[in-house]
Amino acid sequence: MIVNKSYKFRIFPNKKQIELTNKTIGCVRFTFNFFLSKQKNKDAYWYIVEEMVQNGQLPANNWKGKCLNKYETVKAIPELKKQYSFLKEVDSIALQKSVENLADSFERYYKKQNKYPRFKSKKNPVQSYTTKHTNGNIAIEGNYIKLPKLGLVRFAKSREVHGKILNATIRRNSSGKYFVSIGTEVEVTEMPKTESAIGI
Repeated sequence: MIVNKSYKFRIFPNKKQIELTNKTIGCVRFTFNFFLSKQKNKDAYWYIVEEMVQNGQLPANNWKGKCLNKYETVKAIPELKKQYSFLKEVDSIALQKSVENLADSFERYYKKQNKYPRFKSKKNPVQSYTTKHTNGNIAIEGNYIKLPKLGLVRFAKSREVHGKILNATIRRNSSGKYFVSIGTEVEVTEMPKTESAIGI
């Protein structure tokens, strides 16, 4: 049986790594807010057209832009980089992941499972970004963790990381400390059923 596990460690980035981490957090927030703004405009247009249909001003609402398309939006990131060159300096997978998170939020919103996505604020005391494991870009090497663009970052290795690494989330808390949460996939053996019960 495959289960997901998460490991959280404190990391100690050097001055250059701190600068790049903060820049990545900002770029991820910018990308998320940029596409959220575009989708809000699309939704506003969709509702205007729908109202015109209800009022008999139009025969039908053929506007197809209601739902955010995850794959088309991810494909639009390279074009966004041409407009905003600072996005080229950070981990591209982290930018893609922010768009995927936005698309998932909209999907849940349209299914009436959560509220409309909100813009990310730089005033939030906890800031973070998530990147995915691809071609060994995330790895444990002794007392260091290898992260995309950052390279080897020293961390407080309190336990061993087991399983296949899936992703890493880098967080900066309100006190300025940095942490990494590593998501893994582990295969575990199910215990045999005994058909007995105990009371606690």
